[in-house]
Amino acid sequence: MTKKKILVLGAGLAGLSAAWHLKRKGIDCQVFEKETEVGGLCRSKKKDGFTFDYDGHLLHFKHRYIFELVKSLLGENLIEHERSSWIYTCGRYTHYPFQANLYGLPASIVKECLLELVKTSKNGAFKKRNNPVFLDWIHQTFGKGIARHFMVPYNKKFWTVAPQEMTCDWLEGFIPVPSLSQIIEGTIEESQRQFGYNARFWYPREGGINQLPWALAAGLQNINTSSAVEEIDLDKKEIKTACGSKENFDFLISTIPLPEMVFLIKDLPKPIRRFFKMLRWNSIFNVNLGLDRKHHNGMHWAYFPQKDICFFRAGFFDNFSSNLAPPNKGSLYVEVSYSRHKPIDKKNILLRMREDLLKTGILGDKDQICVQDINEIYYGYPIYDLRYNRARSEITQYLTARDILPCGRYGSWRYFSMEDALLDGRRVAETFYKNA
Repeated sequence: MTKKKILVLGAGLAGLSAAWHLKRKGIDCQVFEKETEVGGLCRSKKKDGFTFDYDGHLLHFKHRYIFELVKSLLGENLIEHERSSWIYTCGRYTHYPFQANLYGLPASIVKECLLELVKTSKNGAFKKRNNPVFLDWIHQTFGKGIARHFMVPYNKKFWTVAPQEMTCDWLEGFIPVPSLSQIIEGTIEESQRQFGYNARFWYPREGGINQLPWALAAGLQNINTSSAVEEIDLDKKEIKTACGSKENFDFLISTIPLPEMVFLIKDLPKPIRRFFKMLRWNSIFNVNLGLDRKHHNGMHWAYFPQKDICFFRAGFFDNFSSNLAPPNKGSLYVEVSYSRHKPIDKKNILLRMREDLLKTGILGDKDQICVQDINEIYYGYPIYDLRYNRARSEITQYLTARDILPCGRYGSWRYFSMEDALLDGRRVAETFYKNA
């Protein structure tokens, strides 16, 4: 059994998972969290009878272990859903994913998408090529029609950078790739097939997504909330918190967003600082709304690729669980992506959102907004640009060599699902008890 002193920085899913798995093996640690409660971005809040998450968070499972873990933590407080997700293009909603559901789109768009797809297939572009940039992968996989009408505009809008500036290191499992016959099938008639890792999802029956981190934290001691880390001294192996306390460590498990570490670590070498400057990310402006009516059509979320709609996605809390809104009322979240490459006008964004919610039919002229909740998520998604791999690799090697173990979506700076964050917490914990 290790006698080393382990500190966990951050009480989001990854940090709590690491602490939970360490405790399961009898290894003590202390957790430091800057917020007043655990959960990180998987927190929820109540306003006037509505329960809102900090943006949309749903559970998808590819690993039996994580599914069984979540089931053991939440028990009966978990609902399984078959996804109802959509894409808004050409003034209408069609099923997600776009590439497998061309039925219902204007004939000219369907024709272009199919002809370009067949041309791509005949040219052998379906054969996997080594390390293409993201734009090349889109063209090689789907052809220029699907690229032009959905893949390129949506991804540029979401990531805030052009697809030719990105690698493909993030996309495994995240973008469905149906076969040519399945795409044709979804063109002739409305497809009943579900594609992608999120075809089914789970959500708490009672309460918001915070029920999961709360359940993880329930069995843990030594969680220090309102304890933001202000400084990390690698020579002394010591952290200093905002409240003035100091703690020595043998190992740090850090889920703090990787770009923040440059401000925390004393005397960071200049070459490493240069790698930190290479890191890029988008941010999410999230608005949650409580409405005076229920959203009746059962839609879970929808994507919006076009430029004239400011948000890239909207989702409907009350269709995840009826307990998230008062009786006969509805709730939804809206997401706008921005970055230093693509800023937004924050003074006018709420008015623009309302106009676009009306334009897309999500709001009706007579709908009344009962509650409004705004969240700015500064670190949204790491951008996998052409410098990402080198920068991340150099930084994580430097940190690991000094007994700082990056963990989770933000700590390890990767595009993660909630399940991935839980798994990464277990992975880091295992480095201690496997070598004990």
